Amino acid sequence: MRRLTVKALFAAVLLAAAMPAAPAIADAQTSGYIVLLKDGVSVPSVTNLAGVTVDNLYQSAVRGYSARMTAATAARLARDSRIALVQPDGVASIAAQTLPTGIDRIDAEKSPTAKINGTDERVNVDVAVIDTGVDLDHPDLNVYTAGAKNCSTGRSADDGNGHGTHVSGTIGALDNGSGVVGVAPGARIWPVRVLNNQGSGSFSAIICGIDYVTAHASEIEVANMSLGGSGSDSACGSNKDAMHEAICRSVSAGVTYVVAAGNSAANSSTFVPATYEEVITVSALADFNGQPGGGAASTCRADVDDTFADFSNYGADVDIIAPGVCILSTWKGGGYNTISGTSMASPHVAGAAALYKATHPSASPSAVKSALQSAGTTNWNSATDPDGTHERLLNVASF
Repeated sequence: MRRLTVKALFAAVLLAAAMPAAPAIADAQTSGYIVLLKDGVSVPSVTNLAGVTVDNLYQSAVRGYSARMTAATAARLARDSRIALVQPDGVASIAAQTLPTGIDRIDAEKSPTAKINGTDERVNVDVAVIDTGVDLDHPDLNVYTAGAKNCSTGRSADDGNGHGTHVSGTIGALDNGSGVVGVAPGARIWPVRVLNNQGSGSFSAIICGIDYVTAHASEIEVANMSLGGSGSDSACGSNKDAMHEAICRSVSAGVTYVVAAGNSAANSSTFVPATYEEVITVSALADFNGQPGGGAASTCRADVDDTFADFSNYGADVDIIAPGVCILSTWKGGGYNTISGTSMASPHVAGAAALYKATHPSASPSAVKSALQSAGTTNWNSATDPDGTHERLLNVASF
């Protein structure tokens, strides 16, 4: 059970459409592209083409690569009978907002699997954090450094931003009597870095991360993606969305994906991967004291206690709601920080998925989603939910 540029949205990460940089000279107009191959075509047979500089190879979730090339080269490549699609690369980045009342609110301290009691008993589950990396030697995290992967710039999967480390703490900070505690204490965290220190990265890097997780699907049970961007549901890539196809195949390999709904106060149907049917999409609840009923004074934001967070995306694609306002968790440099966003709500659910997989190791991703929704409660004030839907609030007391 262990173990190839995005704007931090959702404290979450918003995936924006790629915009080719203006070239300095006419003959240097190269841009990033994602290339997927038809079934039966080997990756090496189409990577040594003139005018193509390959960056990342994809061989598990999808078969293909990302590369820099001119538009003319891309058009020529798209006509090649061996190529399934040639897609311009996209761009993404991170805009952090807000941080464990959240652990209390979802009753994680009541979970017989989490066993939160100040004793370092670790949940035997592996969770990939597809993000800005993770603080590899944070004393409050069980980081599986041998499983670290960098699909962004440089070689290290260490976190120079803080976002990925924060997400990791909510998932599985140690129950060691100090710092904070996560939903699934001590779960092994696989750092999969797809964003740089500024919280920015490419669609191709995200696919690289998904590809890596898929290659280790026999070890990784859950993957968290607190990132996202503009897009639409494509029925597993049928409208030529490489990232969706990669996620679909990774889910088919048995990995449960949990993603942030987004922080644009908009319908999540226009954001990916939040709109994908195969993932668990999470919106954010404002909670300031870890208890139902409302009335608690706000701490780091002006939201009303026990209500739908005013920044959170919403809509039919949202599967569950979890605390995402003023969440305290681990931070880069061995520290702690309080931030907000659906990026902070998503790892609560990823941790819950880890708890469920610990006691139901053969459960499929769809079964995990159903179990989380069934265990959820409606004990929160949905009056401010823009779509009027009273999503189930995550609750892990029975896990």
